[in-house]
Amino acid sequence: MKFVVTYLIFALALFYSTPSFAQHHSKLDVVASIEAKALLIKQELTFYNQSTDTLNTIILNDWNNAYSDKNSPLGKRFSDEFVRSFHLSTEKERGTTANLIVSDDLNTPFVWNRVVNQPDLVEIQLKNKLLPNQKIILNLNYTLKIPSNKFTGYGYNSKGDMSLKNWFLTPARYENHQFVKYSNLNIDDAVNAVSTIDLQIKVPENFNAVSDLIQIKKEASTIIFSGTNVVTNSLYVESKPSFSIFKNENLEVVTNFQDNKVHPIQKAIIVDKIVNYVSENMGHYAKNKIIVSQQDYDENPFYGLNQLPSFISPFTNDYLFEMKFLKTFLNNYLKTTMQIDSRKDNWIFDAIQIYYMMKYVDEFYPNAKMMGSIAKLKVLKGFHLISLDFNEQYSYFYMLMARKNLDQSLGNSKDELIKFNEKIASKYRAGLSFRYLDSYLGNGILQKTISDFMLYSYNNQTDHAKFESILKEKTPVNINWFFDTVINSRELIDYKFDVVSKSNETVSLSIKNKTQANVPIPIYGLNKKKVVFKQWIGVVKPDSIYTFQRFNADKIVINYKNEVPEYNLRNNWKTLKPFNVLNKPLKFNFLKDLEDPYYNQILYVPTLEYNLYDGFIGGMRFHNRTILDKPFNIDVTPSYSTKSQSFSGRFSTFINQYNRDGKLYNIRYGLSGEYFHYAPDAYYKKFTPYVSFRFRENDYRDNKKQFISLRGVNVNRDPSQFVKNTFEGSYSVFDARFSSVKTEITRHFAYSTDFQISKDFGKASIDIGFRRLFDNNRQINLRLYAGTFLYNATTTSYFNFSLDRPTDYLFDYNYLGRSEDSGIFSQEYIQAEGGFKSKISNQFADQWITTTNGSVNIWNWIEVYGDVGLMKNKLQKARFVYDSGIRLNLVTDYFELYFPVYSNNGWEITQPKYAERIRFIVAFNPSTLINLFTRKWF
Repeated sequence: MKFVVTYLIFALALFYSTPSFAQHHSKLDVVASIEAKALLIKQELTFYNQSTDTLNTIILNDWNNAYSDKNSPLGKRFSDEFVRSFHLSTEKERGTTANLIVSDDLNTPFVWNRVVNQPDLVEIQLKNKLLPNQKIILNLNYTLKIPSNKFTGYGYNSKGDMSLKNWFLTPARYENHQFVKYSNLNIDDAVNAVSTIDLQIKVPENFNAVSDLIQIKKEASTIIFSGTNVVTNSLYVESKPSFSIFKNENLEVVTNFQDNKVHPIQKAIIVDKIVNYVSENMGHYAKNKIIVSQQDYDENPFYGLNQLPSFISPFTNDYLFEMKFLKTFLNNYLKTTMQIDSRKDNWIFDAIQIYYMMKYVDEFYPNAKMMGSIAKLKVLKGFHLISLDFNEQYSYFYMLMARKNLDQSLGNSKDELIKFNEKIASKYRAGLSFRYLDSYLGNGILQKTISDFMLYSYNNQTDHAKFESILKEKTPVNINWFFDTVINSRELIDYKFDVVSKSNETVSLSIKNKTQANVPIPIYGLNKKKVVFKQWIGVVKPDSIYTFQRFNADKIVINYKNEVPEYNLRNNWKTLKPFNVLNKPLKFNFLKDLEDPYYNQILYVPTLEYNLYDGFIGGMRFHNRTILDKPFNIDVTPSYSTKSQSFSGRFSTFINQYNRDGKLYNIRYGLSGEYFHYAPDAYYKKFTPYVSFRFRENDYRDNKKQFISLRGVNVNRDPSQFVKNTFEGSYSVFDARFSSVKTEITRHFAYSTDFQISKDFGKASIDIGFRRLFDNNRQINLRLYAGTFLYNATTTSYFNFSLDRPTDYLFDYNYLGRSEDSGIFSQEYIQAEGGFKSKISNQFADQWITTTNGSVNIWNWIEVYGDVGLMKNKLQKARFVYDSGIRLNLVTDYFELYFPVYSNNGWEITQPKYAERIRFIVAFNPSTLINLFTRKWF
């Protein structure tokens, strides 16, 4: 009955809201060439001026041509997100739109051009002005050279099959007296004008074509499709059929989801279940057919589910298929029926999708856990991550970015979001925000608003303002806070209890708002973890006391069920029990865990390190750093060195201060120390108080970061019989450093200045690095280093500048054998100071040094390097130094090998014991390696 009523409302809405203007109409005659990896297209485009403006030009979206240039907006985004494959690809692998001819019915050509810096937009100059409600017919002839699918998942594969999305020339959306000029950025946000499409495609023998349009007929190798109200379009040309068709009374679903572990009958049951759920909650799909492809899912996977290794299998195959299909079905349902700007108003798509995904789990799987069946293992019961409800993961993914001060406003345009926000955090927060609003308003107000808005947007071009107006019409209370604060700002939500008093019958409390976001918040009363009351506080007023009936509650909790996307849940609890010492008890967890608001957590994990003098260093690390960042952090690692058979260790503690506005976004105050061997018979102790300042651009996608560090390094070194001509005892150095770096795949530029003051010396230096990957895949690396003593009263070379292997008197570098001057450990290379690879005699400078390091690739990761420099010692003339050789740049800064060829030492390649001259970089530091994989996300 519910479905029938929904369907009738939908049909009536379509009848009364059908627009008076005609749709653009494209008739396409397409020939697919598998050998050429191309589509030959003849297209008749009837363009209607649906606006009130007189048009002199028409803009067509040609998103296939975004692949034609490495410096297109798409190419720049690939570089920005460290997608190396596109910039190393050949011209044959990249797509283009070639041989475009635009003419009228008399075959008279139109003048056209590509929009400056947007090669995927075609601007056609009209011969005559096109008045409102007039139409013009354009004949387009062109060839689509299809790109490889290795860049985005769409394109041709190794079998010659094609998976295409928004592939042919389509009129751009027109609003606010202009065309919307969006370039393809691979973020699934094409903004096409709604059109009617008639498609005839001829494919090679034994190939088939599948489209989200309705198939009219098929004769031999020619297939005819048609569709109306088309805003996005897909086409699949394949040699071996991969799509299956599922039908019920509502819809035909065409899918090629790749899950052979789920029986086809079970797939049919799941698809029917999802289609009926969406129809009952969001309305009957306005078309007769929808495609839900594996490529669509891969483009926007269910993050969390897709990160779990297959051998763990915490979820059944049916459940995995169901969740993945649900997410993709909802995405395609919304994108193919709603005429809103999916870049500017993307948050609406995300909010509706995630909101209904959460409702689906609440309805059908209310007891599901984030880690599935793993939650049943008793040995893991103590982990909050394991016991977390399935829908609670959305909040934690959002908080992951909020705690790093990297969250962005939901109202931001999609192209402004950093990748983690675009794919995960902002998407999930949007759904959480709708869930929050629904819980506060109740009475199905939000769901009715969503249904009405979707009905309207199917036949009308609209935006977020219409959604807001529909919602406010249905809402009896003021909800400006929702749009002003939750949607269109970065303001954090964080409440805590201020004053709490109780009697046997009531509990009275005041709430402290820790941020500027004044939004409704729920208060829960618990008795033995069971909810005994819930009250919403609409607007939290300062110094107000709220009194509720107690109902025997032994705890009161703010936002107990996490309906509000709150920044910090750890301060939301208050016990009402007498004689309570700890509001939250202490809890020890092994390895790592999510932040548990119910406990004070201490994490412990075994550690294993190595250096030549301590040997293997086994320890136990104790810290409070959960997956979510915290303001206060402490980390202590007592350890035992197997080779020296003695104790060692390190500690650190720091406080993070985040600034929500401005370029200075983080200040860190810290203290650290460590105690290890620097020689076989000698320890060093290091103690460092510091403060650091981190800066970023207002555009969060800008990879430019700046850093100021002020620290006092205090070192005490035991005397050693093995290390000669060095400094013994204690010394202190004040170090001030400024760094600036901007990096991406195609270019990298960084510089830093360092200023050091100690009792016996003062130094200043600058380090500049530049890397450029050119369009011909040639890469050049350059580095300039210059340093000088301001004063120098030292009597050893320990504090001097070094050509090839700094003494590291500040103990900043993770040398495996820091005091070695021969053997394999002496060949470890760290690019610092002079940066030379050859071991040149008299490597130290006690006055000044300047060097240049450079390399250029000759094939793939094989490079030629060269270093030149001048160095000056007291009472000596400046000395010119140089070296050269071959660099195997396997993973830049992480795994590299250097083979010296020629230097001040002569032809090193011909000299004895050449193997001892080879230098290497190997990054064993886990945080360094993790950065290699996370840099594209943040």
